[in-house]
Parts: sequence; structure tokens; C-alpha cells
Amino acid sequence: MSAPLLEVQNLAVRFPTRTGRVDAVRGVSFTLGRERLGIVGESGSGKSQTGRAILGLTAPSAQVTADRLRFDGQDLLTMGDAERRRLRGKRIAMVLQDPKYSLDPVMSIGRQIMETLRTHERVSRSEARERALAMLEAVQIRDPKRVFELYPHEVSGGMGQRAMIAMMLIAGPELLIADEPTSALDVTVQLEILAILDSLVRHKGMGLIFVSHDLRLVSSFCDRVLVMYAGRVVEEIAARDLSQAQHPYTRGLLNCMPEIGASRHPLPVLERQAEWAR
Repeated sequence: MSAPLLEVQNLAVRFPTRTGRVDAVRGVSFTLGRERLGIVGESGSGKSQTGRAILGLTAPSAQVTADRLRFDGQDLLTMGDAERRRLRGKRIAMVLQDPKYSLDPVMSIGRQIMETLRTHERVSRSEARERALAMLEAVQIRDPKRVFELYPHEVSGGMGQRAMIAMMLIAGPELLIADEPTSALDVTVQLEILAILDSLVRHKGMGLIFVSHDLRLVSSFCDRVLVMYAGRVVEEIAARDLSQAQHPYTRGLLNCMPEIGASRHPLPVLERQAEWAR
């Protein structure tokens, strides 16, 4: 049996504040092979901070600890900054949630994608341009040459999200952390992007961490699901079995989902229990 691509054991992320320490991630453990792992939970549950800690993008004031945090046999906790930068973008990439705050506002979209590629591969400007245009086309942008020259404020949120996905995929990462990658996309484009990610996992052996609020999407697209609450993993389950989850928090999330044709009045409300956060 091959070794896992990513090993996370007892990961914790803490932030000092004026009112005391905030434990954003508390004892998260999982392994990832060349598969699709979904992470779900409410806003503030620690999903994004888990991804950022793996990539080394946590704020400098934070304290990140783990018993084990290894990617392809390499210890990410002891890795130097220069080595982390070489790894980030090339072998591990992250699609951030909001392109408005992730794309450089003073660089055209095409230049940003080219910069990502040329940072990690020795290619000419002309080759980088051709590959950037091909990647824009691959994420279902109809007029890639026009979009290549545009600036982030000149495109819609959905197109900006697709440009961000193209930028993160251009160097061919082995692990992609996708934080709400389809939230700004309409349903048809969403399905096209998921097909691209699925192809990379199936045919190129990429590992995918898919962070989302959409339980139906995760249950149909991912292989396994981690459910997070208050910085902890409260349940791990095969995606196909998500509807049969046992933890009361997961059951509560599922119960809050709308059902076509069902009369639901009053609307269900998630009732939290204090022991879930312990």
C-alpha cells in the first residue's frame, strides 16, 4: 500500500488576541491519498485555517503546532521558508475563497498566471503565455485572449474565480486545497470546474482537499468527508454515506438543508450542544 500524500496529526492553530487566546484549529488529524477529501462545517469552524496551516499561509502572529504534518514524506513544520516557497504553488496550491482579495489588482490576469508558471518552471514568455491561454480555456473562459489582458476589477466574480483556479492549476500541483472554489459560479460552470478537478484526481493522481458549505455537492463529488465544529473534527465519514451520519451536529446540518416539495414551517434551526466544542 502506498504512503499517504499528506499526513496531519493533532494539528492546532492558535491566535493571541487582546482578550486571550483563540483556538481556531484544535487537534485535527487525517491522512490524504490521491483522492477527494471534503471538509464541511459552518463559517468559523476552522476549515480554511486548516488549509492555510498546511500551506504555510497562517498569519505570522499565529502559533501552529502538530505531532505530524508531512507532505510526500517531507516535514512541513521544520521546512525552511525558501523550501516552503518552492513547494507552494508548484507541488501544493490553494484556491482561496474570494478572488477580489486574492488577485493582484494592478496586474492583468494573464500576467499573474504567467508569473506563477515562470516562478516554478524555466519557460519562455511566449510559452508561458500559450500555456496560460490554454489554462484559461480549460476553465471554460470563452474568450481567453480578451480575459488575459483584463484586470481583476474588470471581470465578474465567477470569472475571477475561474482565473484563480487556472492560476493554481498552471504548474500542475500534486495537492490542491480548494476553499469554496465554486461558490461564485453558476451551476453549469460549477459542474465544468468540478469535472476538471475530478479529471486531475483520476488521471494525474492529484490529491484534493475540497472545503465547502454545500453538503449535497460534497456528498456527490468527494470520496470522504470531515465535518468540523469549533476547530475540531466531530465526524469522518464516506461521502456516499453522508446522509446516514450519526453525530448530532452533522444531522443538524443535514436537517437544515432545503427539500424541494416539502413544507417546512417553521424552518429547522441548528441546536448546538456545549460538549461539541470541548
